[in-house]
Amino acid sequence: MKTILKVMALFLLLTLFSPVYAGPHPEIWYQTKWCLEQGGEMEVTLPDRTRCDCITKTHAVEIDFADNKWYQAIGQSLHYALQTNKHAGILLIIESPKNRKYWERLNRVIKTYNLPIEVWTIGDGVN
Repeated sequence: MKTILKVMALFLLLTLFSPVYAGPHPEIWYQTKWCLEQGGEMEVTLPDRTRCDCITKTHAVEIDFADNKWYQAIGQSLHYALQTNKHAGILLIIESPKNRKYWERLNRVIKTYNLPIEVWTIGDGVN
């Protein structure tokens, strides 16, 4: 319960003090918004002392920007799934339409190797 209250307070602060204009946000902004919407828990320390960005009832989710970390998210999400005995998930932050190519690359790797990873997107670049 304390964790939920902390996350809600953090989300409120980020929402109230974020710029009024549309534009890029820090990763924590997307993480807080999405994880709260999913009823998840943020920054969960796992048995091996790694930290998963968001744990929902069904998924262990790695949250990363599309342009520079999409490929790292694959390994991290699979590792977190192994540690939690949940499904692997990736929330890919797409801040502009030109970054959709990274979403396509991610999905091509997942499909080619038949990886058990579910992918969601968030950001201004999502159609």
